[in-house]
This record gives sequence, C-alpha cells and structure tokens, in this order.
Amino acid sequence: MKVAIHHRPGSFSDRWIKYCENENIDYKLVNAFDTDIIEQLKGYDVFMWHHHHSQIKDVLAAKNILFAIEHSGLRVFPDFKTSWHFDNKVAQKYLLEAAGIPIVPSYIFYDKKQAKKWAKNTSYPKVFKLTRGAGSSNVKLARTKSDAVKFINKSFGKGFPQLDRVGYLKEALRKSGKDTVSIDSLTNVLKGVTRLVFNSEFAKKQSPERDYAYFQDFIENKGFDVRVVVIDNKAVALKRMVRENDFRASGSGNLVFDNDKIDKRYIELAFNVSDKLKTQSLAIDLIHGIDDEIRVVEISYGFPMLNFLERSTGYWDKDINWHESDLNLQNWIIEGLLRDK
Repeated sequence: MKVAIHHRPGSFSDRWIKYCENENIDYKLVNAFDTDIIEQLKGYDVFMWHHHHSQIKDVLAAKNILFAIEHSGLRVFPDFKTSWHFDNKVAQKYLLEAAGIPIVPSYIFYDKKQAKKWAKNTSYPKVFKLTRGAGSSNVKLARTKSDAVKFINKSFGKGFPQLDRVGYLKEALRKSGKDTVSIDSLTNVLKGVTRLVFNSEFAKKQSPERDYAYFQDFIENKGFDVRVVVIDNKAVALKRMVRENDFRASGSGNLVFDNDKIDKRYIELAFNVSDKLKTQSLAIDLIHGIDDEIRVVEISYGFPMLNFLERSTGYWDKDINWHESDLNLQNWIIEGLLRDK
C-alpha cells in the first residue's frame, strides 16, 4: 500500500506522516499544485490532503484536484461525499434537507424582491450568514425586519467582504480580555488593528459575497452547542459555550469536555448523519432547542487539530458505548483509508 501526502505544516499531514513512519508504510510527500501531479501519483493507492478554507490556493484548486484523482480510481481523503460541500453553508442546506436530516430551518434567496417579501412576513430574530467562513465569522443576528432588509440590500449591492475586519478585531479583543496577557493574545490584537488598515492577502484575492441572502431561524437554546466528530465508526464530542453577551458558540474558545453528561442523542444523530452522507470524517455542529429538538447547524470534514486530542478522554462507538482512550483522530482517518482499500 503506497500513500501520497500533500504536506502543510500544522495540518493533519503532520500526524499522517508520523503514522506512516511509525507503521512502516510506504509514503511520499507531493505538492498537489504541481502541474504533473496526476503523473506523480501513478503507482500510488492513496492520496491525502488536508486543505483549508483560508488558504487561497486550496480554495481555488483542492476540490478539483482531489475529485479528479478520486475519479481515476485512487482512494483520496477527503473524498467527494465527504467534502464537496466544505465551507459552503448553502450547499449544506440543500444536502441535509435532501437527506432528511433535521436541520435548523434555513432560507436562501437569489432574488432581492423575494428576499424582502420574506423579510416582511417572517418572525424574528433570524441569523444571517454568508456561505463561507468558520468560527462564527460572517454570522450576524437580524433582530428585526430592518436588520434583515439592511443585510439583504448589502447582499444584493456591494456585497460582504470575505474578512470582516472590524469583527476580527473585536474577536481578538474579546479573547485577549478573558485571558491573561500573553504574546499570542497581544499578537492577535495587533493583527486585528493592522487588518483595519491593510486587508489580508486572502481577502484581497476573494471577491465579495453577493447576489444571495441566506438566513437561519434563531433557535433559543441552553447557552451552548455541541460539536461531534465522527471518524471510522468512532465519535468524539464537546460542548461549546456561547460568547459572553453573544449568541454564537462556534469559535468562542470556551470548550467543555463533560462527556459523561452529554445527551446521547447528539451522538446518535451524528452517527446517523455520517451514515446517510457516507463521510470519511464528519464534524457536525448541533443545537438543542428549548423545544427539546436537536438540529444540525452546519457540517465540515475538518476540525481544529488539537482540541480533541489534548483534552477529551475517550470516544463513543456506534452502539453508544463509551471507551476511555487516548485519541489521535488523524490516525483514525488514515487507518480507515488503508483498511477500506
């Protein structure tokens, strides 16, 4: 079994490389952006690439390259079913609804008049989102019809930049304010101030998001959401508490690994979604409304590399049995690929 890996330091590839070396697996590092990448992969069985939504070259090329390689017969990670909807909340709406999965009620409009008509007659508050962005970036609360119309007008006007520079600075200040002063917190604040004046290279190269308006119902909840990651018939979970004086949990940094108290319905639903969508890796955000219904907010194939590895004490199997264990989710990914092959 021969494995090719596109390496980006700090990504999943760090652990894939270590796994291959420890298990004496024949592997090589490749640059997926090489024009002859297809030729380079001849004779290999598996190709792995942890592509990221904030890397401009990844955004432009990763899915095209991965799906072409998958079409040639190689086993790839992430494959089409796992990642075609990655960093595209609107695509996820269609997919989850088509699969009959309980999603937070969502509304997409490609016509300004229709969007405004809906805004006039719907209830509030609503959550306005851009199709791209992680960690609650590009997520805003429309408390009133006036807020919604303002978002709609901008969506069908000049649009929204990929990077909310004011929002980035506010988030850096929020995180630095709750932590002891550190080099990292000061650096993030400095980055936020700098981006008020100088836009990031990524944002400069991305066109504004425009000509659609996407909203979700605001689900009154208990002050947290739950992130579950399902890989190779194993699930890991944590609670993410909402920001202080805010409604958003994603990206808050306030994580709770209270595994023995997590409602098992979260785990059951996550396994169900993974089975229906046939994903190799599923990171799913779930919210528990005061009506006692659990709904999907959004999904991804990726997740922060260290959160689960450093602080969770085990995982659930598909029968919802708990196993105390050290974790290495990246190893689960490559083990599943090699076994399935």
